[in-house]
Amino acid sequence: MTPWRWRGLMMVVGGFLVGAALSPALVGCVPENSSLRRMVQSVSGSGGALPADTDHELTRFAAVYRDVASNPNDTRELKQFRDAFVRVRNDYLRPVNDRSLIDAAIKGVQDLEAKQGRASSEEVVEAGLDAMVASLDPHSAYLNPEQLQEAFVTTKGQFGGLGIEVTVEDGTVKIVSPIEGTPAHQAGLKSGDLITHLDGSPIHGISIMDAVKRMRGEPGTDIRLTIRRGDEPAFDKVLTRAVISIRAVRWHIEDDIGYIRVASFTERMESGVNEAVRAIRAELGPRMKGLILDLRNNPGGLLDESLELADTFLEKGRIVEVRSRDVGNRQIFSAKPGDEAKGAPMVVLINGGSASASEIVASALQEDGRAFVMGTPSFGKGSVQTIMPLPIKGALKLTTALYYTPSGRTIQGLGVMPDIIIAGFETPTGQRESDLPGALAAGEQSTRVSLGTVAEENCPIPPGGENDRQLGCAVSFLKAGSAERFLASVPAGARL
Repeated sequence: MTPWRWRGLMMVVGGFLVGAALSPALVGCVPENSSLRRMVQSVSGSGGALPADTDHELTRFAAVYRDVASNPNDTRELKQFRDAFVRVRNDYLRPVNDRSLIDAAIKGVQDLEAKQGRASSEEVVEAGLDAMVASLDPHSAYLNPEQLQEAFVTTKGQFGGLGIEVTVEDGTVKIVSPIEGTPAHQAGLKSGDLITHLDGSPIHGISIMDAVKRMRGEPGTDIRLTIRRGDEPAFDKVLTRAVISIRAVRWHIEDDIGYIRVASFTERMESGVNEAVRAIRAELGPRMKGLILDLRNNPGGLLDESLELADTFLEKGRIVEVRSRDVGNRQIFSAKPGDEAKGAPMVVLINGGSASASEIVASALQEDGRAFVMGTPSFGKGSVQTIMPLPIKGALKLTTALYYTPSGRTIQGLGVMPDIIIAGFETPTGQRESDLPGALAAGEQSTRVSLGTVAEENCPIPPGGENDRQLGCAVSFLKAGSAERFLASVPAGARL
C-alpha cells in the first residue's frame, strides 16, 4: 500500500489544558513610538509585516518580557515568540483573537515563580508560549527542544518510563489509559485514576510536559505515585521504570476466530496487522469464522497509520475527510482495492478509552458495513494535531483540522456509537473529550443508534479463558452470524 504523508508530523492523540485568566497587573498601554515597538519590529524576520493592531499586541508582550527577563535585550528569544505567535495566528484550526493570545501569554509569564528581572529570557518566552498555545484547546502545546525530541521518540514505539497516557484536567494529572504490559498496567492503574503526588510531592497545577518528564527516568529506578480513584481513599503505588517498547499489535485465535489487538498507532504498526491477518488465515483456512479487531483503550497516534489500518480491511470507499481552516483545502482519503481478511465477518471492539486514530478506523469500518462495532461509546476526539518545527528551536503541536466520517459526521465531542453496547465498567465521568475544559465544540448529534444493550456480566468468558466478557460477546456474535441471532441468544433479562 502507498502510505499517506503530510507536511510535518500529523498526530491525533494526547492533550492538556492550562488556565489563561487575564492579569491586569501585567497588561498596559505601550506608546506607539516606543523602543519596545522598534525592538518587536526588528525581529520580524521571515514572518513579514503584521497589521498595526497585531504589532501592538506583540509590543505588549515585549513590555512584560523586558520587566521580567534578566537579559531583556535577547532579541533571539523575542523572535522565537513572534515566530510561534505568527504560526498560531495563521495555521490554527480557527482564527484566534490576537489580544486573547497575548493575554494568555502574559498570564503565563506572570505565573513564573522567578522574581522580576531574574528569569532568563528563555524561561520567560517558554512560559508565555506554554500558556498561549495551551489556551487554544486541550491538545495544542508548545514543545521545547527536549519535548520535541520526546514526541518523536514516543511515536516510534519505544521510550523509557512507566507506560501511562495522561492528560491534565483542572490542574490534576489524570490517566487516560495505561499501556499494556508496562509497569503502569502491571501495577493495576486504570483509566480515570488521578495522580496527586509524585514521590510524596503534590503536583496539582503541573503541566503535562513536566508531569511526563518527572515520571520518565532511568530504567530500574523507582517512583511513588499517589493515586485517587473515585471515592476510595488515596493510595500509593511504587512503580519501577522500564524501557517501554510498545507492542502495538498482538494476535491469537479464539475458537476458529482471529483476534487482533492494536494498542496504539505507531510507526509501521500497519505492517504488523497485515502479518497477523495473514498468519490467522494461514492457520485457520476455511475454518475461519471471523475476525475481531480490538481497539479498546487505544489512545490514537499517527494519522497515516490509522488510514493504513482501515484500508487493510476495505476494498473501496471513503475512510475519512480532513477539514482544515481553509475551506478549500479538504483532504479526502479513500480505500484502495485489497481486503487482507478477504471479506471475513468482523467485529471492532471499542470503549471510552478508544480515541482519535482508533475512532477513525472504527467509524470507517462501521459506516462501510465492513465491521460490526461492539463495546461502549468511544472518547470523541475528532481533531488532528500537526507538529510544526519553529525556525529557531522547538515546535508547536497545533490543532489544524477536524476529521469527518464517511457519512460526513465529525466525531469531535461525540465519539463512535457501537452497534451493540456491552454495558459494564466504563471510564469515569469527565474522562471523555466533551468533558475536558476548553475542548472544541461537539459536532452535530448522530442519528445512529445502537441495536441493543447487553450487560457485560451476561457475556460468556471467551474460550481462551481470560476474564474478558466483552471479548466473549464478540466471539458469540461472530458464531451467531448476525445481530438478530446474537441478541436472541442472550439470556432473558440480560438485555438492558
